[in-house]
This record gives sequence, structure tokens and C-alpha cells, in this order.
Amino acid sequence: MNNLLENPLVMQLIDIAFAEDIGDGDHTSLATINENESGKSIIVAKDTGILAGVTLAEYIFKRVDPSLKVRVLIPDGSSIEHGDIVMDMVGSSRSMLTAERTVLNFIQRLSGVATQTAKYVKALEGLHTKILDTRKTTPGMRLLEKWAVKIGGGHNHRIGLYDMILIKDNHVDFAGGIASAIYRTQQYLKSVQLDLKIEIETRSISEVKQVLEIGGVQRIMLDNFSPELLTEAVQLIDGRFETEASGGITLETLRTYALTGVDYISSGALTHSIKALDLSMRAVE
Repeated sequence: MNNLLENPLVMQLIDIAFAEDIGDGDHTSLATINENESGKSIIVAKDTGILAGVTLAEYIFKRVDPSLKVRVLIPDGSSIEHGDIVMDMVGSSRSMLTAERTVLNFIQRLSGVATQTAKYVKALEGLHTKILDTRKTTPGMRLLEKWAVKIGGGHNHRIGLYDMILIKDNHVDFAGGIASAIYRTQQYLKSVQLDLKIEIETRSISEVKQVLEIGGVQRIMLDNFSPELLTEAVQLIDGRFETEASGGITLETLRTYALTGVDYISSGALTHSIKALDLSMRAVE
């Protein structure tokens, strides 16, 4: 997380969060709380799951007011239950109230991602298949949500369009077929002197066979294959390339797909349709 807190994209995101919530001032706190009034507050879990984001929360509190004394009681990646006190803060009451919503928005969302991911990881227990996230993330939140996936025990796919080649079905169709798409990709990477892994999406056993004949990639994505077809494809590939299953795989069907022997399963559900974990901040004596 320390590296993330040095990332300009994360810093910009926090600035945007402050701008949309605080604007020209927290006028409610300014109106009701004396300037020199201090107190203590806690963040408490009202739900069960995997905690993610307390390191970020600590940073946000200190960004609002460096004089706040913030103590993390339960670290990121821990299992939490209803009633657990995650962290406590002592200092300016105004500052804590001003930071409250921004902190909770981040920590609840990220803990939801980590909790969801942990469920998928548990479903794969004992198998070699790994769960991957996708680019189906909240705009602006990608780096943090992918960090939360790792906290939950999952693995990151590519971060964006820039750090890996993924030739999808539309690329294949626009390029005029699998052979053309792979050839053009290899020529492009050579011309711009980039060393990026290449993955290609396939939609049928016939397309898998084409990729096997052409080669030139590191991973084959098997999109919307049934478990039976996936088994056939994995056996056909026979370890020559990494394999990844995607499309329509739910938590309930995850293990069935993994039992085919596929190396990776990617799921947008780790980030795009999660339930935020319920946490709250309250003042204490």
C-alpha cells in the first residue's frame, strides 16, 4: 500500500473525493463544533468480512489533519466480525467529522472487494486454478480495487490497456482473423520495442486449434466455454500455453470450471458488483 500512496493517480483520486465532499468547507462541523474541541472516535465493523483500506484511511485522516493521532487496531487482510473496532482516532473533532465520509466510502468499498474475492478464493481451495480480476472496475478506483483483490487472496490480470496485449474477439474480427491479429501484434511490439505478454481470446475449439497452429502468444482465453468444452480445450492445449476461462462463471459454478484444469479464471464480479462492507465511525468517551 505504501507504493500506492505515492502513486499520483491515487493522490488525484483522494483530491477529487475531498473536492466533491468537502468543497469550500464542512459547514455543518464548522457551525456546530468549537474550533478547539477535541475528542476520540472509533471505526467499528457492523458486518463480517475481510478488511481492506485501513492503511488508506489512516492516510486520509492525516491528510485532513496531520495532528490527529490515528491508531490502526486491525490490519488490512484480517477477518472482521460485527462489533470489531478497526481503528481509533484522537484529536480535533471537526477534523474527524470532515474526514469521516471519505474514509468510510473507501474502506467500505475496498473491504467489499476483498470479501468478495476471498469467497472466490475459498471456492478454489485445493485446486491450482487462480482467480483473476478484470478491468471492470469503478472509474478512478482501479488501482485501489485491484489492491483489494490481492488482499482478498486473488490475483491481478492486466492493470490497463498498456501493460499487456489482450486480443479480444473484436480485435480478431476487425483484424481479419486470428492469424492476422497475432502477426500484426508481433510486428507492432517489435516496431515499438515493447516486451509485453500476449493473450488471445478464443470462442470455439476451432479457434483454439488455429492459435495452437500459429503460436506466438503466452495465454489463451477460453470465453464462454461450457465445462465440457473447457475440459476439451485444456486437454488440447496440454500445457503449451497458459489457459484462462472467462464469461458467465459465477461463484456457484466456479469450482466446476476449475476442475477442468484451467490455469486461471477471470471474473468481473470481484469488482463490478460487490456489496460494500458495513463499517461506521462513532464518537466515544
